[in-house]
Amino acid sequence: MNIELQIIGSGLRAIAEEMGVVLIRSAFSANIKERRDCSTALFDERGRMVAQAEHIPVHLGAMPDAVAAVMRCEPGPDDVFILNDPFTGGTHLPDITLVSRTSLGFAASRAHHADVGGAEPGSMSATSQTLDEEGVVIPPTRLDDATLEALVSRMRNPDERRGDLRAQLAAHGLATRRIDEVLARHGRDRVTAAMNELYDYSERLVRAGIAAIPNGRYEASDFLDDGTEIHVMLEVKNDSVEIDFAGTDPQQQDGNLNCPLAVTRSACCFVVRCLAAPDVPASGGAFAPVSVRAPEGSNIATSFPGAL
Repeated sequence: MNIELQIIGSGLRAIAEEMGVVLIRSAFSANIKERRDCSTALFDERGRMVAQAEHIPVHLGAMPDAVAAVMRCEPGPDDVFILNDPFTGGTHLPDITLVSRTSLGFAASRAHHADVGGAEPGSMSATSQTLDEEGVVIPPTRLDDATLEALVSRMRNPDERRGDLRAQLAAHGLATRRIDEVLARHGRDRVTAAMNELYDYSERLVRAGIAAIPNGRYEASDFLDDGTEIHVMLEVKNDSVEIDFAGTDPQQQDGNLNCPLAVTRSACCFVVRCLAAPDVPASGGAFAPVSVRAPEGSNIATSFPGAL
């Protein structure tokens, strides 16, 4: 990596980190301010993650699906979208994601809110059987003052919810300003080229790490406490990894020990990254050599309206 690429890459990662600092310091709830259950990242115009703060891996690995869902809504330059729907790139309902446009693509933040409505305080009922029982389900939606008020009115402790959402908005405002500063300093063409190279560099490092692992097929099964089987077949093929969960038991219809595919994919990619190239600069390129398949409606690729 050349010096200018290192400088621009460090600058982009610093923006993601500073977003996280603003979010944590501005938040109202202990979940975000003290537990720091939140994540921030930057994406290019194609929705590829190019920089992330060192926050929650399962958040960050699922964020590209959330950004892709927002891109399908064709957001305008000043739009901010909100979502928590696990079937459009969310994780579970308390994790609320904001996605905004920047001059170079998108900024995203995800934070675990202390309550989003539902049958029980905390929105993580032990007895839920459908997603609606767990809280307010938010598909990708343009966020304005009226929408924000309508959402928090359906949640417990609306003042705290409002404060945490405003903290996320503050982080996005900072991202917009900092991206514009990077553009003014280095120029659009150089920054765009650097974003592309950062993505490609991470992919090359992970592929090289995978290539050092002998080719082969590996299978295993494990079981949840209630006996639900999770079966996986992993195949190393030269510089890529294929992970197939065929044979995993169906999702629970009378419980909530289920997982959406975005979270499954996130966990798989993080494990491969840690094994193949633990020091790789964090970007979506690190996930590119990994493909994940799972039967729709299985325990680790839950279908709506399954509880999570």
